[in-house]
Amino acid sequence: MKTKIFALLIAFTLIAGSTVLAGSGYKKDIVDTATGAGSFNTLAAALQAADLVETLRSAGPFTVFAPTDAAFAKLPAGTLENLLKPENKAQLQAILTYHVVPGRVMASDVVKLASAKTVNGQPIMVKVDSGTVMIDNAKVTQTDIMCSNGVIHVIDSVILPK
Repeated sequence: MKTKIFALLIAFTLIAGSTVLAGSGYKKDIVDTATGAGSFNTLAAALQAADLVETLRSAGPFTVFAPTDAAFAKLPAGTLENLLKPENKAQLQAILTYHVVPGRVMASDVVKLASAKTVNGQPIMVKVDSGTVMIDNAKVTQTDIMCSNGVIHVIDSVILPK
């Protein structure tokens, strides 16, 4: 079972490295890496609205469980638009910082965890089932996208703090 999970993680790493980071090495920070990938436009807009861009450009290191544009599209109609309003900045910050764990937590480390404390202060739950890694109710679809100040793991849903 552990061999199967490890093999899947290596495959995800190779796919992520070749598709998301083509030619970039580790020179780009988390924000620039996500923006350059083309599938995190909503996350980039949310980080901007929450005034978190400079934080995720700092030295870190950070581990970001990054929801794709498709993940944000799963939110109920009007939710994202409401969160992006200036008066909801604190709520948006709470949600986005719930996707960030301090330190560089690689996929090989994530699968050994049952939970991890987020920058938000609340823990996310980690579960491995039949080779699939779940962060709360979100499925990890790509792992170990290396950045100059941390690592990104792609998830298929927005996770919400309790």
